[in-house]
Order: sequence, then C-alpha cells, then structure tokens
Amino acid sequence: MAFNNAMAGLKQMSQTTARRREGDRTALAILVIVSLVLVSAAAIAVSITTGASNASIVDVIASMLSGRAENALSIRDRIVIFDIRLPRAILGFLIGGGLAVSGAVMQGLFRNPLADPGLIGVSAGSSLGAVAMIVLGGSVLAPVAHIFGIFSLPIAAFVGGLITTILLYRIATRHGQTSIATMLLAGIALGSLALAATGILIYMADDRQLRDLTFWSMGSLAGSTWSKVAGAGPIIMLSLLPLPFMARGLNALTLGEAAAFHMGVAVQRLKNVAIVSVAAAVGASVAVSGGIGFVGIVVPHILRMVIGPDHRFLLPASALLGGSLLVIADVVARTIVSPAELPIGILTAGVGGPFFLWMLLRQRSRLSL
Repeated sequence: MAFNNAMAGLKQMSQTTARRREGDRTALAILVIVSLVLVSAAAIAVSITTGASNASIVDVIASMLSGRAENALSIRDRIVIFDIRLPRAILGFLIGGGLAVSGAVMQGLFRNPLADPGLIGVSAGSSLGAVAMIVLGGSVLAPVAHIFGIFSLPIAAFVGGLITTILLYRIATRHGQTSIATMLLAGIALGSLALAATGILIYMADDRQLRDLTFWSMGSLAGSTWSKVAGAGPIIMLSLLPLPFMARGLNALTLGEAAAFHMGVAVQRLKNVAIVSVAAAVGASVAVSGGIGFVGIVVPHILRMVIGPDHRFLLPASALLGGSLLVIADVVARTIVSPAELPIGILTAGVGGPFFLWMLLRQRSRLSL
C-alpha cells in the first residue's frame, strides 16, 4: 500500500514537472529575442539601401568600417545614405520600439490586451502638446522654445501625453481597481477633447504651419534628420531605461494590485514610473513622426501569443519587433507609390485596424461594455 502511494506520488510529481516544462517558454523567448536582433539589423540594412541610390549594404558597411566613405560610395550616395536614410532608419526604429513597449506597459498596467496609447487618448494628448508648440512656439510659448531649443517639441508632446495619462488613470481607477470599460470610454472622451483643442489651434495656424501640420498629422518619417534624432532619441531611450526593472512588478500586477502589494511590489511607485515612461516615449515619438497608430497594440499581442506574458522577455522583444516593423513599414510606404511617398500612419492604420477588430471579437466575452 505504501509502495503504491509512493509510486502514485512520483507519477503526480512527474506530470506536474512536465506541465511546468511545457508552460515554460524561457528558451523560446530567448530564441525569439536573438532572432529579433538579427531581424532588426536586417530591417535597418534594407532601409538604408532601398531607393534611388545603387549603393549596396556591403559598400555602406565598408565605408563605415574604413572611416573613408569616398572609397566605396559616391558623393551623392554618401549624402543619401548618411544624411537621409540612416537618420530615418534610426528614428523609425526608436519610435517603433518606444510605441510598442509603451503599449506593452499599458497593457500590463491596466491588465488588458486592448490598452494602447493611441486608442485611449494618450497619443491625442501628445499631439495636442506638439501642435501647441508648433502653432504658439513663436508667440505665447516662445520662452519655452527658447529655453529648450530642439527639445521643446518633444517636451511639449511629453507634457500633453503625461497629463492625459494621469487623468485617464485617475478616472478609470477607483478603490484600487481599474475599470476597463471606464478606461476605454474615458480614453475616447479625453481623446475627443484633445482633438477639439487641436482643431482650435489648427484654426489659428498660418498657411505654412497648416501645411506642416497636415503632413505631420498623417504620420510620416519623411524629413528625418540628425537633429530630430538628437531631439527625440535621448528622450525615448531614457524613457525605456527603467522598463526592464518594472518587469517583475508588471508580472505581479497581473494577479491584481492587492496581490502585487503583498508580494513586495511598490505598486504606486510602479504606476508612477510606468505613466511617466509611457508619456515620455509616446510624446517624443508623436512630436517627430505625427500620428502612427496600432503599433502599441499589435506588437505586444503578437509576442504574447508566441512567448507568453512574462514581461522580462515581452518588453525587450516588443522594442525589437516594434522597431523592425516600423522600419519595414517605412520602406513599404516610400516605395509602394514611388516616386511619391505614402504617409506611414495610413499604412499602419490600414493593417492595424482589422487586427484590432479581430482582437476585439476575441475579447468581447470579457468586456463588460
């Protein structure tokens, strides 16, 4: 009898171990991240070698390694590669990574895969801040523009996104519980208010500002320069620095705020850091690229289906996949209607919209709308 009980216990332990191994996706997640590093390098290589210039990636790498671009590239190719395409690829990768990680963080914070900076009004708030700086930067906001220089536009967008995110969180959270239905509805309302205020500012703009705002609002990486990389890049990278340290807290938060608190997570500090980081990343991205939607909701959801919800792997994988997808989307946008250029925001909306509808149909049984 004792022998049978011991054998039954050993069998149960082996089954439990097998189930744990089957559910453990650590090895798969590491493999995916390594693969995404290679994909990111390939995407950037394709971006800087696709277009009118005949320069190959071998010539570009040779010129970078030698330090003498004239040995491998013509003057025209050097200008095209190093002054136009390379800053555009770098900026696109940073923006895509920032938006994707911001979506993953918001989904973890609100504990819902439908949360996204573009869908709940954060991007609209960032757009309002950026438009205010563009229209009023020469008058009312001239002192701010003078003090911060090239950083004034990203900072203005960051402030707009931060205010919107704080308002959204305070409206959607009550007694420590976040209502997903309230979050989505409040996001729509705040986004509408931000768009209304943006419309007033556009009405006040002159012809030159209107032309700039029209193309900016559709989302594009056209006109990317090293000055834009210097203005938005540091803000995006600084906003992503604390995110790896938030992975454990976001994992615990999936069990609820009370459970996370009892597990030793400083929940309120986690919320504050997450809100500021998301607002900074989205604000800087919107400031230089305009409205590029659905990256923050599509990328984390795809990765969550492949490598699971562990934020230790989900956050870096989102940064890599988001950056790669936006760089590839930019290549498609500037070649699909060549010699013209399709705004990248139209392309991401055309692909992300149907994907979001599919997600909504999958999640409709869980939403209390």
